Amino acid sequence: MKRILLKAKIQAATVTETNFRYEGSLTLDESLIEAAGMIPYEQVHVYNISNGERFVTYLIKGERDSGVVGVNGAAAHRAKIGDELILATYVSLEEGELDFFIPKILIADKSNKIKEIK
Repeated sequence: MKRILLKAKIQAATVTETNFRYEGSLTLDESLIEAAGMIPYEQVHVYNISNGERFVTYLIKGERDSGVVGVNGAAAHRAKIGDELILATYVSLEEGELDFFIPKILIADKSNKIKEIK
């Protein structure tokens, strides 16, 4: 039997831009993507701490060390610049893999730089 577990989470990422005209997705600073063990085009769940909105999209690579967190396309209606987000990815694991799995949790500061890794 497989179970779905949290793979990685970025807590308190601050929205730096919104773009309604983009096809969709979430632009994220490449250094945050790598530190969290995420990859471009991976599905990401977005939980908006500021307004309670939730949506699912995919990641696209933003400029490294830019601090960019951009909400694009239709999802841009669910966030505004300055909103705080939780970004989460999940993984499906077999029972035998559960004892060895630890999710990666990053806490971002107001500039979207890594404040803490748990």
